Amino acid sequence: MKFSGIHISVAILSLSLLSSGCSIRSMVINSAADALSASGTAFASDDDPELIRDATAFSLKTIEILLEERPEHSGLLLTAAKGFTQYSYGFVQQDADFIEEEDFDEALRLRKRAAKLYSRSIGYSRRGLEVHHNGFLDVFDANSDSAVSILDKNDVALLYWYAAALGLKIGLSKDEPMEIAKLPQVGSLIHRALELDPDWDNGALYEFMISYEGGLPESMGGSVERAADYLEKAVEHSNGNRAGPYVAYAETVCVMQQDKEAFVENLNKALAVDVSEPSVDRLANIINQNRAVWLLETVDDLFF
Repeated sequence: MKFSGIHISVAILSLSLLSSGCSIRSMVINSAADALSASGTAFASDDDPELIRDATAFSLKTIEILLEERPEHSGLLLTAAKGFTQYSYGFVQQDADFIEEEDFDEALRLRKRAAKLYSRSIGYSRRGLEVHHNGFLDVFDANSDSAVSILDKNDVALLYWYAAALGLKIGLSKDEPMEIAKLPQVGSLIHRALELDPDWDNGALYEFMISYEGGLPESMGGSVERAADYLEKAVEHSNGNRAGPYVAYAETVCVMQQDKEAFVENLNKALAVDVSEPSVDRLANIINQNRAVWLLETVDDLFF
């Protein structure tokens, strides 16, 4: 999962001018919204997750303030959807996993917080798709497979982040039937994204499908064979420069198959990904490598 850059200087300027009576206020808001929703690499290429954790929270709140002024700004809606999913997974849910053995109650609290943050992301994704296609949500909530057919290539990013946030929230809500019932929507979203642009973001959709296919039992449509194919495609499209596909495969397929040797092998491949030089995948790779280390430490709890 990649982390995008949000310029702090722009965020600070935005907040200061939102409360002013300046005649150029509207122009400033539009400019700030465009700047904050533009793609950047300042965060994604950083090697200090703690620094990015602190900076991201401020940036996301700034985006929400701007969205109050420009509620249909499609760029901001996408940035919010992406940012809240990344923040929740990388800095909240993962923390819960790491501390569960020592502090179960705190892990439970963090998972509840993560689910709430995923809900924010889902809301922004839905708003973004509705902005692109008026009336989409009513159709989608009634029949997701039919609704996604009207979406086009410009919607792929929103489809991905909607599916990611929804899938992660469902994973945290296994005792809530209303959430579990939304699982088919995840499939509708991600399969449509694959139809529209399978090579999007250097194989990010294939990486998603590793967890989707590998995490579902065959009775629910999952397939370890397809998950293995998606691993190969994800590695190919990322030139082997992403740790995420290896971690996803180890954590889903290898654990489900109780293949300890493949589990260790894939996590070692994740740890071998070079993070010494700045790149658009650097921060995500470091976060995934931290997870790989933790998974290796818990190997005896996962295999019998």
